[in-house]
Amino acid sequence: MSQRTSALPGGLIALAIGAFGIGLTEFVIMGLLPQVAADFAVTESVAGWLISGYALSVAVGGVALTAAVTRLRRKNVLLGLMVLFIAGNLVSALAGDYATMLAGRIVAALCHGAFFGIGAVVAAGLVAPARRAGAIALMFAGLTTANVLGVPFGTFLGQHLGWRATFWAITGVGVVALIGLALLVPGRGPATDAAPAGGLRGELRAFTRRQVWFSLVITILGFGGMFGAFTYIAYTLTEVSGFATATVPWLLVLFGVGLFAGNLAGGRAADVSLSRTLVTVLAVLTVVLVGFALAATSPVLTVAALLLMGAFGFATVPPLQMRIMKYAHQAPTLASGANIAAFNVGNALGAWIGGVTISAGLGYTAPIWAGAALTLLGLVVLLVAERLARRAPARPAAPVELVDAAA
Repeated sequence: MSQRTSALPGGLIALAIGAFGIGLTEFVIMGLLPQVAADFAVTESVAGWLISGYALSVAVGGVALTAAVTRLRRKNVLLGLMVLFIAGNLVSALAGDYATMLAGRIVAALCHGAFFGIGAVVAAGLVAPARRAGAIALMFAGLTTANVLGVPFGTFLGQHLGWRATFWAITGVGVVALIGLALLVPGRGPATDAAPAGGLRGELRAFTRRQVWFSLVITILGFGGMFGAFTYIAYTLTEVSGFATATVPWLLVLFGVGLFAGNLAGGRAADVSLSRTLVTVLAVLTVVLVGFALAATSPVLTVAALLLMGAFGFATVPPLQMRIMKYAHQAPTLASGANIAAFNVGNALGAWIGGVTISAGLGYTAPIWAGAALTLLGLVVLLVAERLARRAPARPAAPVELVDAAA
């Protein structure tokens, strides 16, 4: 048996460091937005485009950039994406005006979807087939760690040394990730070689499969439900649960702990049974959101619900990513990138619906109810998809394009 089946590949650590840096870039700006807005003399709504513009660029880059590099070796693509990430954050750190700052955010965001999409394929290919979902979870652990540790530290750094210091630190993380990817990800082998000989046409052929589209819809609805509830969580915590504003960051750290634990647990469970894990996690997440909405006036129950929402919300990520790779197994790269875009579409959809419920005067628990409805709808779509899949079973998911881990 090869070392890859018995030990943790160093390439996974490098991928996780890259994911940490990207997660930090995406989320830390939220805590620094007032400083940035004041520095560039723009309104809060204009400064908000540093967040929404990033999200839109992630959705575009997740598909367009991945499609553009399908014929290139995956390791080389990952290295190029990390150089793009470093350049974008360097531009942000040096930005002399708002337009330059926004340009830097867009450049950094373009690598986000492609990095996670291609990185998931590479991570799954570095281990034995029975450990692939766990490997994807380990890569995404970098993203959850960014929420738990990176964002609070980055915000603290920016508040005391200026917001530019945070972006210089993120640039440094990108350099470390680049070195790690260069040294630790294998240079040759099915895991890091280019996509199959069909190139872009072969990758697009995966989208003729009904289950690939089912997977994208399930990702949008299932993950969008959790994010819709989370988007307005500060209002729920202060206006409904009665927490002081100063306690909200610490409660969000607790939520981040749930993300971290749920991500790893979801990956391990998906390696045992992908379908059963997804059904169970989405069902429990729906129940948790309903319970949260009903018990939001209780501080104690709110704390428990917040932890569980983070855990079961992010426990969906590895199995959702693994599902689309399973049904696009001959050409998984573009489908994997499209699923990363689907996560961001779900984020936008959930946040928009939550905002509509608040604007309609339904109160600050309404986004949680809306999130529960979206997640339940995602569960229904999953059950329909699984029933259809049992009627017409997919070919065995042992993609040579990833790796023969026992070789």
